[in-house]
Amino acid sequence: MTTIEENTSFLQIRRPRPRPVSGSVSSSRVKARVNLAMAAFAAVYLLIGGRLVYLAQMEEAPSSAWISAQDAIAASRPDLVDRNGEILATDIKTASLYAEPRRILDVDEALDGLTRALPDLDAKVVRRRLESGAGFVWLKRELSPEQAEEVHNLGLPGVGFLSENQRFYPGGPTAGHIVGSVNVDNQGLTGIEKHIDRAWLADLQSLGFTADRSMAAVKLSMDLRVQHVVRDELVKAMERYRAIAAVGIVLDAKTGEVVAMSSLPDYDPNDRSQALDTDRLNRATGGVFEMGSVFKAFTTAMALDSGRVSVNDSFDATRPIRAAGRTISDFHGKNRILSVPEIFIYSSNIGTARMMLAAGVPQQQEFLTRIGLTSRLITELPENAAPLLPPKWNELAAMTISFGHGLSVTPMQTAVAAAAMVNGGRLIPPTFLPRSAQEVQALEKNVVSPEISRVMRYLFRLNVLSGSGRRADVPGYMVGGKTGTAEKIENGRYVSNKRRNTFLSAFPMDDPRYVVLVVLDEPKPEREGIGATAGLNTAPTVGAIVRRAAPMLGVMPRFGEGEETIEIAY
Repeated sequence: MTTIEENTSFLQIRRPRPRPVSGSVSSSRVKARVNLAMAAFAAVYLLIGGRLVYLAQMEEAPSSAWISAQDAIAASRPDLVDRNGEILATDIKTASLYAEPRRILDVDEALDGLTRALPDLDAKVVRRRLESGAGFVWLKRELSPEQAEEVHNLGLPGVGFLSENQRFYPGGPTAGHIVGSVNVDNQGLTGIEKHIDRAWLADLQSLGFTADRSMAAVKLSMDLRVQHVVRDELVKAMERYRAIAAVGIVLDAKTGEVVAMSSLPDYDPNDRSQALDTDRLNRATGGVFEMGSVFKAFTTAMALDSGRVSVNDSFDATRPIRAAGRTISDFHGKNRILSVPEIFIYSSNIGTARMMLAAGVPQQQEFLTRIGLTSRLITELPENAAPLLPPKWNELAAMTISFGHGLSVTPMQTAVAAAAMVNGGRLIPPTFLPRSAQEVQALEKNVVSPEISRVMRYLFRLNVLSGSGRRADVPGYMVGGKTGTAEKIENGRYVSNKRRNTFLSAFPMDDPRYVVLVVLDEPKPEREGIGATAGLNTAPTVGAIVRRAAPMLGVMPRFGEGEETIEIAY
C-alpha cells in the first residue's frame, strides 16, 4: 500500500521544471517597444504641429487681406426718400466672389468651373489673379442669387463669398438724375448720392462710423408722384413730336424746392454703365441753352424795373431793326405800333429790342446778373453748368439777348428767375432738400418790386388767354406762361429747321405756387401742314402736367374763376 509521502514524492518527481530565462534580455525588449511607441506619437505630434505652423503662415496674409476687404465693403448708405417718405434709394445685401490664390489647389479646374458658371468673366484676367499667389483677390462683385448658388455648388477650395451692400433704386430711371448713382464700392458718383458723400457721409465712412449701422433716411423735396407725371408727359411729348431730348421742371415758387425734375434721355441708376452715355446727361442743371422768347419775360421786367418803361407804353414794330449788319424781325409780325402787353403776347422781337434799348444796355446786364442768369447756379447736385455769356456785351448782343439769343443758361436757372418774376419779386435759391419757412426768409433776396411782379403775372396769364400759350390753359387753375422757340446753332450759324422749344409757366397766377418749365429739343410737326412752334408742343405738354400734378400738390381747381386776367393797377 502506497503512503501519502510516496504519492507526494511521486508528484514532485513528475512536475516539469521551468526553463531558465535571462532577465536582462526581457527588459530590453519591453523598453524598445515603449520607446518605439513614444517615437511614433512624437512624430505624429510633430507632424501635426508642423502642419499647423504651415497653415498659420499660409492664412496670415489672406486673413489680413480678407479683413481689409470686409472693412472696405461694410460701409452702408442712408436711404433716400421723397417728401412723402417713398423710398428712392436703399441698400440691399449682395454676394461678391473672391479667391485666396495661395489656397487654390488646381488653377485649371477652378478657372474652368468659374468661367462656366460666370461666362462674362475674362478668363485671362481670372487666370492671372488665381496664379498671382496673392492673399486675396476679387473675382466678381455683386453676383445675383442664381450666380452665387451656381458658384457655391462648384465647391472650389480657396474661393468664397463676402456679403456687401449694393445700392438699389426701386423707381429705376424715374428720378435718376436727381438721386444720382454710386460706384461698385457704394460711393456716390452723381446727383444727391454724390452730395451726401461730400456733405458728411464720406467723413463718417473714413472714421468707420457707418459700418453695419442703419442711418436716418435723407428726405428730398421731390414728390415721386409728380416726378412720375413729369417724366411720363415728357416721354409722350418726345414720341408725339419726335423730339430728340426733353426737360421738365416743377419748382415751388415760394420756397425754391424742386418738386420734380426730369431730363430725357435719362438712365437707370441700377445700371451704372448708362450714366457714362453722354447723350443721357442732366440737361436741366448740367446743360446750357439759348432759351428763346421766354427771355422776353425777363426783358419786360427789366424794362419796367428801370423806370423808363411802363405797362402803358407802346413801341414801333412796323419794320425790322437794322444793327451792325444784322436784321431783327418778327416771326409773325403785326407791322404796327404795339403796346407792352401786345409785345408780350405776340412775342415781338422788334418791340422787345426797343424796350431793352429804352432801358439801356447797362441796366440789362445789371438786371440779368441780379436775377442769377450770368453766374453758375449752385444746387446740391454736382452737375451745374455755368452760363455762356457774349464775348462783347454791346448793343447788338444786348438786343439779341433781349429775345433769348446770345446768352445760354440752364433750364433750372430759367425756372428760378421766373419764380422771382411771379412770386412777389423774391429770388430764392433752388434746393432738392426740404426747406423751412425760416430758411426761406434767410435766403430770399428781393430783385423786383411786388408791383412789377403783379404786372408780370398779368402778362403771363394774358398770354395763355389770348396769346401763344393758349394750349397750356387748364380750366380752374389759372395757368400763365410764355413760349420760346429758339433756332439751334450748327457750325456757327442758326439753323431754321432745328429748334429748341420752351414753355415757361406758373399757376395759379393770382397767387403762384408752382413754376413749370418744359423744353423739347428739335420737335417735329405733329402732322403735315402745321408748324412746330412752342405754342403747339411745349404749351400743351405743360397743360397736361398741370392737369395731372396740381391735385397731387394740393392745388384744387376753382371753376368760374380766371376767365379774365387778374387785376393790376397801371
